[in-house]
Amino acid sequence: MPEDLPQDRRLRASWLASSVGEALDEDLGAEPGRDVTTLATIPASTVVTGQIVVREAGVVAGIPVIAETLHQVAERLNLPVPTVHLRASDGDRLDAGAPVADVSGAGQVVLIAERTMLNFLSRASGIATHTRRWADALDGTGARVLDTRKTTPGLRELEKYAVRAGGGTNKRFGLFDCAMVKDNHIVAAGSVAGAIHAIRAYSPDVPIQVEVESAVQAHEAIDAGARFLMLDNMSLEQMRDLVRGVREREPEVGRVRLEATGGLSLSGARDVAETGVDFMSVGALTHSSPILDLALDLS
Repeated sequence: MPEDLPQDRRLRASWLASSVGEALDEDLGAEPGRDVTTLATIPASTVVTGQIVVREAGVVAGIPVIAETLHQVAERLNLPVPTVHLRASDGDRLDAGAPVADVSGAGQVVLIAERTMLNFLSRASGIATHTRRWADALDGTGARVLDTRKTTPGLRELEKYAVRAGGGTNKRFGLFDCAMVKDNHIVAAGSVAGAIHAIRAYSPDVPIQVEVESAVQAHEAIDAGARFLMLDNMSLEQMRDLVRGVREREPEVGRVRLEATGGLSLSGARDVAETGVDFMSVGALTHSSPILDLALDLS
């Protein structure tokens, strides 16, 4: 279940090192790579100081990328690693113009690292900012906003981390850690119950979530042992009725977690939450969040 996943884990060091390395290769060419403009115009001995700032108000995320990128660039150029003084933490709400970090060191390293650092930070901070809007809209309702697998290939680690930084909750990380029965699985298996029984036979311990489009499917899933239902594209009235019906069965079957999914909007978030669902999944957190504008200003 979402609440059983490690919602406080940091970015994996192995992912960070690998992803930053690939991003630098993309920008500079294969290791050690080159920035023809910076290497031609700035001597290796030049030292600069600067500040990474947010250009607009939002929630910052992805700060570990700063040190990792500077370290890798310095290593490629065989120059000292610039010093970083953090002025904010992931998850902080910042006003426009607020500092994220002070940076001081070799100008070649700082300027070559600049765009890679900002790309990661801007993407993660945009997701965290968008997620925070949803979390604020649901505050006090008991419902939580979830992400989905609609992530940028190669950036799922960062994007789901950003959701956490913004006050959201991660759902499954991939196809490996949770079984999610959707319409095509139901068609292939012949029924909701057929799909659930097949999963139990294949992997008895994996959590099962079932997407349902009607009360009939919902109660069939519960009868087959499912305890997490996704209410797909239902009207508020349908959702209220289904939530009520499921809650009436809980003294007999135990706790059933309910998630609203499909066609959700921020403006209607509170109305959906007040139907009594536990979660709302929003693919737009990761597939449609605009970046947060950050910049590196040298002094």
